[in-house]
Amino acid sequence: MGFLRNLLALVGAIAVAGGLYAYTKLGPVIAEFDPGATDMYRGFAEQLIKHKDPGVAMMWQVEVEEGISVEDVKESLKSLAAARNFLFVGEAPFYKQVQAVTGKPFRHVEFLSFCDARVGAMMADYRDEYTGFMPCRVSIVEGKDGKIRLFSMNLDMMIYGGKALPPELKSEALRVSKIIQEIMQGAAQGEF
Repeated sequence: MGFLRNLLALVGAIAVAGGLYAYTKLGPVIAEFDPGATDMYRGFAEQLIKHKDPGVAMMWQVEVEEGISVEDVKESLKSLAAARNFLFVGEAPFYKQVQAVTGKPFRHVEFLSFCDARVGAMMADYRDEYTGFMPCRVSIVEGKDGKIRLFSMNLDMMIYGGKALPPELKSEALRVSKIIQEIMQGAAQGEF
């Protein structure tokens, strides 16, 4: 019994020492993170645990109401973006590329790209790596179940995931994030 007690005490002491070491090493680094980082990582972890897939955890998803066609969704996204001064900069009909390569029909998967050049320039000036987030994309996907859904990258990790962004860039990134979510929600309901 004494051996077991001593063994458990040793394991406990090692765990406490490890925790203190991690706190002293990581504490100063985490203190530099954006104040919203903890909530963002918690939400990401919840989605990751729920779906067991980081790709799902990193995306916004909106299901399109039945009866709304893919063409209506596309036009709605473009119209809603234009009303918010969010420039439509291109589309990539992936399903057509798959058909061309395989010779077989493929369900509708298409990528629409949008950009606010002013915010894009701010991001590029802040860090070259942030150009990887540009342009903002919304995919229109006919699922294997026949339902149409919209997907876009959740920008919260870029906005909150590390060292706080400069205030003006953070404000503009939050505005762009809101616009993307608004146009997805609106298009899914058939708004123009």
